[in-house]
Amino acid sequence: MGKQRKRKKFYKDFDFLNSPDARPTRLLAEYFGPLRLFRRMRIKDTIVFFGSARIPSPEDIANRKEKNPEESSGLLSLTSYYNDARNLAFRLTRWSKGLKDSKHRFIVTSGGGKGIMEAACRGAREAGGYAIGLTISLPSEPQGNPYTTEELDLEFHYFFMRKFWFLYLAKAMVVFPGGYGTLDEMMELLTLIQTRKIKKKLPVIIHGKEYWDRIINLDSLATFGTISKRDLDLFHFSESVDDAFEFLTKELTKVHLRGRNF
Repeated sequence: MGKQRKRKKFYKDFDFLNSPDARPTRLLAEYFGPLRLFRRMRIKDTIVFFGSARIPSPEDIANRKEKNPEESSGLLSLTSYYNDARNLAFRLTRWSKGLKDSKHRFIVTSGGGKGIMEAACRGAREAGGYAIGLTISLPSEPQGNPYTTEELDLEFHYFFMRKFWFLYLAKAMVVFPGGYGTLDEMMELLTLIQTRKIKKKLPVIIHGKEYWDRIINLDSLATFGTISKRDLDLFHFSESVDDAFEFLTKELTKVHLRGRNF
């Protein structure tokens, strides 16, 4: 008899796992992997920050001005939003950690990249809390930031599975200035709330009214009748960290800490 051949189990066959035929398996992995992690770390409530990866931090601006003193661009004018995201995440995390006799821990979550995402993670960590980063693998852009909690730095391949985890645990959303990705996330979020595919009460902040009024005229949608006027009540515009913080903590207290969220 010849030597017995060693068979390769399919779940150890990486050629198979990376093939089109195994796509359902990869999708399930991007569902059950995060589910197992969040259950183990007892994370049930998140506050999600959306916003541009390109908005520079104050340190980035100092470095860029040192290298090129003449540089002036729209991005440099948006750095105040980095500071706002950092401060808001700090205050929300400190507020959450100070809740007494509550089973809720509202964990700051972002896309895990640079810019606004980095600022949110940075503020949460500076307040002594966790910072979840749900990154996406992209061919041309580096992902990650140094402020995401190491165990909660997750990388996704599928955009829709990443979006699922943004929304599934979310108890509030904050949308900062951003580009195509942020617009996509904001519009999908508002559509799901509008159509009641999201049934839970989910306060939404759109931060930076001056920026957003120049990008998209949401009031005109109601004026033309392509959305109802009541759809403008699905979100709250904020211009200051104080206003955003007060709105979010009031809504979270009313819905999740004092009453039942139907």
